[in-house]
Amino acid sequence: MLRLPAFEYLAPRTLEEAARMLAEAGAAALPVAGGTDLFPNMKRRQMEPRVLVGLRGVAEMTQLSGSAAQGWRLGAGITLARLAAHPELRQSYPAVALAAESVATPTLRNMGTVGGNLCVDTRCNYYNQSYEWRRAIGFCMKRDGDICLVAPSSPRCWAVSSCDTAPALMALGASVRLVSAREERVIALRELYRDDGIDYLALKPGEILSEIMLPPADGWRSTYRKLRRRGSFDFPILGVAVALRIGADAIVEQARVCLAAAASHPLEAVKAAEMLAGKKLQPDVIAAVANEIFRVAKPVDNSDLTLSYRKRMARVLVERALRDLAEAAASGRNGQAPGA
Repeated sequence: MLRLPAFEYLAPRTLEEAARMLAEAGAAALPVAGGTDLFPNMKRRQMEPRVLVGLRGVAEMTQLSGSAAQGWRLGAGITLARLAAHPELRQSYPAVALAAESVATPTLRNMGTVGGNLCVDTRCNYYNQSYEWRRAIGFCMKRDGDICLVAPSSPRCWAVSSCDTAPALMALGASVRLVSAREERVIALRELYRDDGIDYLALKPGEILSEIMLPPADGWRSTYRKLRRRGSFDFPILGVAVALRIGADAIVEQARVCLAAAASHPLEAVKAAEMLAGKKLQPDVIAAVANEIFRVAKPVDNSDLTLSYRKRMARVLVERALRDLAEAAASGRNGQAPGA
């Protein structure tokens, strides 16, 4: 049985108190909410903080307010189960609900939070193993070693971003509020991520992701498709989020396409989105965009199933997502119905 290392647990009641505790503990501390990713990593000795600042008792981080017309403010401590089940979010921002309800299992979604999912550690077959297993192969660059075992000649780590909610929220233009004892700042969600398997978050020391802000729905339709070996539990080995704003003449006015598990950060397919703008969702347009996604998706051999299969499935999932949205627009729906 894998056991947690010893640590001190602090239980602040306010966000200000949590930020102060993190600042005082410095590099020895990490924030924790549901712990569904952090605690397994600690058991495998991938992370060994001496202090954990618990965020479950911070009430302001569990608040949810807004409307489709005004946009939504989502506390980072909201559970994935609550986010997926919210009727107005399911109606107006279906990609977010689809992504949230695809994470792990019902039990873990009742513990895991949207903020935790946005900050989930990057993953790799050589890294997500027990300490003894990793020691037997000489460790890897991401923890305790100095070589990326996926690409031994590479100077960087190629662990992949395995967050479901980030691509969906990015496709919908979300931003996040970051709070520390020194300052507070708001950035676009896309700016939270770096293309590096180790240093994958652009958080400053002591910062807490406290809130996610969704802009008004304003005619946007969205969906999320996920590839994994099992229909539950598994992390994505590929995810596709698409958001479109379609005019009354059935022409795409704006588009965003984002991929999960295709790089060390949620990958924005900018050219694919540009190819959709100003066009109707005709079969030839969908095929051209899917081919562009096939070009930009460059998985490496550090996840489940073969990299060639995952690359081919990028084309397939984008085609399916765009067909979903074309059918939704024709029938007056917002997007693929969550649970469909």
